Amino acid sequence: MLSLRLARGARPSVLVRRSLVTVAAAGASFLLLSALGFASGHPADSQGAVGRLLWCLVPLAATVQLALAVCRADPSTGPGAGFAAAGLGPARAALLSASSMAAACAPGGVLALLTFLHLRGDLGGSWLDWAGNGTAGRQLGGGRPLPLAGTVTLLAVVPVLVGAACAAALWPRRPRAGHQPVRGPRGARRPSIPAPPTVVTGPVAPRPHQATSALPWGIALTAAGLALQAYASGDSPPRPDALLAMPGRLGGNPPGVVGGWALAALGLVLAGPGLTHLCGRLLAAGRPGVLRLLAGRVLQQEAGLIGRPVGALCALASAAYTVMELYGRASGPSGAHAFGPLTGLGAALVTLCAGATTLTAAVEARSARERTTAALLRLGAPARLLRGAAALRGAALLALLVPLVWMVAHLTAMPFHR
Repeated sequence: MLSLRLARGARPSVLVRRSLVTVAAAGASFLLLSALGFASGHPADSQGAVGRLLWCLVPLAATVQLALAVCRADPSTGPGAGFAAAGLGPARAALLSASSMAAACAPGGVLALLTFLHLRGDLGGSWLDWAGNGTAGRQLGGGRPLPLAGTVTLLAVVPVLVGAACAAALWPRRPRAGHQPVRGPRGARRPSIPAPPTVVTGPVAPRPHQATSALPWGIALTAAGLALQAYASGDSPPRPDALLAMPGRLGGNPPGVVGGWALAALGLVLAGPGLTHLCGRLLAAGRPGVLRLLAGRVLQQEAGLIGRPVGALCALASAAYTVMELYGRASGPSGAHAFGPLTGLGAALVTLCAGATTLTAAVEARSARERTTAALLRLGAPARLLRGAAALRGAALLALLVPLVWMVAHLTAMPFHR
């Protein structure tokens, strides 16, 4: 009830972000149900069923990332001292936020179930059939009974994962207090009185040196992924009809190729904070003026907040460029081999989640520097300076990341060139 009242009193921007989480949960749940329907309708094609289920992991991870970003930026994450006095401490506040995000995913699961049953023909004629000849019902296992336990389990996957991730991210953390021994007047060692414990609630942005700590690992994973997919691809390109034409049809693509793509994408995500911090350092290098210094310092400070979403956008752009180039070479101008409907749904869902996560992280970073912005305005800094610093930060990130994405995409597609 408290979560519902907080949602009713929230600002429109908060409601829009929660609605995006509901839509993303609906898409991820529909993909999971589609994998179940295909497995029930094609019991002999176990490879296709496993491939469809594995394809659902990427949209599911994007949905969880979006929900986590929305939960961190939610104003109700830290209710304040009044709620703490009423018994809603840091731990209960984290559980409240997690249950609120899980409740936001529940309507998406219901919508996905209704759409899935309608496409199968269980609720009458399917006017959403994407081929007009019953293809949707056959692909989703129409005419075959669905296991009730499996359906309920798959519908509960998204809310449970979102709730667990949000609770783990917002759970109060207690830093270790220093226990350095204090020497008495005669050199006797006695334990010092530990400082009162400090409980840290909510998300804490990593410090600049912590944001750059994952950069070597990200570079190593990206290089390992590119090497793996180059080794596993062999000398001949994959068949055009097997290149993600439909989730689960990975017979023409060796598992090493898919694993290499996944490693390269994970490396870009891990390297995102370090690349953002490096961009800020380069921007403030030398003898910068006020504009460059302000933009560079803000990028370094916010690298821990916006770095991972920026890295996810880089991975998505690299994968999109690679897939479009390979499809162009395989299909030609006729476009005979187009994306399947479930592949398109998954790609659209991942794109939506990545863009919304980046915008949410930018809003969170803007809220985090409100006091700094207010102090600069009180000191007489013109608003034009702040707008120029924001534009310079965006231009610097594009100047650094666009060539990197282009290089990774070309290296990914290079083994498949004839």
